[in-house]
Amino acid sequence: MKAVSQVTNDKQAFAAIKTIAAKKKINIKGAKVRRTSSRFCIGVEHGDYNGTELFGVGTDRFIWMAYKPNGTNKMRLYSENFPGDGVIQFELGKVPAPRSPKAADTWARFPYGVNYILQKAGYKLTQGIDAVLLGNIPGGGMSRSASLALNLILSVLDANGIVEKDQMKIVDLAQAVENEYIGSPCGKLDQIMILFAKQGMGTHYKPATRSISYVPLGKKAKDFRIVVMDTGTVRPGLEKSTYKVRRSECEELVKKAQKAGFKISCLADIKTDALYNKIKAAFEKKAPHMVDRMTYIFKAQKRFYKMMAAWKKGDIVTVGRIFREDGIGLRDEYKISGPELETMCDIVRTVPQTIGERMLGGGDKGAAGALVLASGADAVKKAVDVAYPQSRPDFADKYAVHTCKVVDGVKVFEKVF
Repeated sequence: MKAVSQVTNDKQAFAAIKTIAAKKKINIKGAKVRRTSSRFCIGVEHGDYNGTELFGVGTDRFIWMAYKPNGTNKMRLYSENFPGDGVIQFELGKVPAPRSPKAADTWARFPYGVNYILQKAGYKLTQGIDAVLLGNIPGGGMSRSASLALNLILSVLDANGIVEKDQMKIVDLAQAVENEYIGSPCGKLDQIMILFAKQGMGTHYKPATRSISYVPLGKKAKDFRIVVMDTGTVRPGLEKSTYKVRRSECEELVKKAQKAGFKISCLADIKTDALYNKIKAAFEKKAPHMVDRMTYIFKAQKRFYKMMAAWKKGDIVTVGRIFREDGIGLRDEYKISGPELETMCDIVRTVPQTIGERMLGGGDKGAAGALVLASGADAVKKAVDVAYPQSRPDFADKYAVHTCKVVDGVKVFEKVF
């Protein structure tokens, strides 16, 4: 059986899951396999909890879960990514309390959280499942936790014969698993970009109307690749990262601005130069760090619409330039990046075919991403292979470079086993 990191396609994943199930004595005969993707945010990173519009794609790093109803009220799940946790077993409705120390350091907090949130939301769960999971999504930057939560929610509902027609409610449920049960202060960006992702299309989300639209890349676009550079670093979770601090800073500035008489509900409401300058003048001496956070969101919103126009025209070079500008803003104004992430960006920036690069996801650690003209994808990998181990020797045997395709966010396979 291939190691988790070496599984690259559905056929390999199915074979690995079959071997794992036999070893762990979990019956998956006749099971379905639900595959959920990773995601690549093109804009606005950290915009979801600040109220901005969002744009991104699903990418081909996945979580595969083989599952079937087991005729009992018990859940029985095993993840090959966390073998030390063993087989997770519990009765429906009997899970640790939210944010319980008992579950804090095990992946079991996700199936526990899904059970807790679904029952809290009024879904009648009577059917447990047997399941085996396997994933090749890097930790940090490509939304592994959102992919897992979505996979579990959709699979548990399916096993119980429940069809939720409101897909945005699925997004809300997945967010609640992380916010309410686990204690991770994530927004909705990751869940939206995975659940609604379509092969070959960009997903555009408008929070004002909670609406999704699909935007094809203009036909004249140069051939390009999405490259993800996993730094080999591990972030323990958003609840333990700078992400939580940045989110609280943004929310605190909104409260201060409201108290001072400014009519805003989130930072995304600051759309004009006049309003931005007034709030900046009011708080730049008292809270310069908060003004920096506002500045990133304000500039990123303006760049967002230019990026969308360029995407529709097929001007991928401009999309890449704006992606790079966002990265500089995340580094210098939002201050959410990390040294290993910036090392990756510095390296790939030296390759002429790289048209844009920046950190991805929650920040601090994890992965950086790049938009690269197709002719330069191999050169980017070679540059990282040469320079990164020299710059970051502690991670010389832990980093990875992934060239990704744009894929559907969710796919179900039947009659696999």
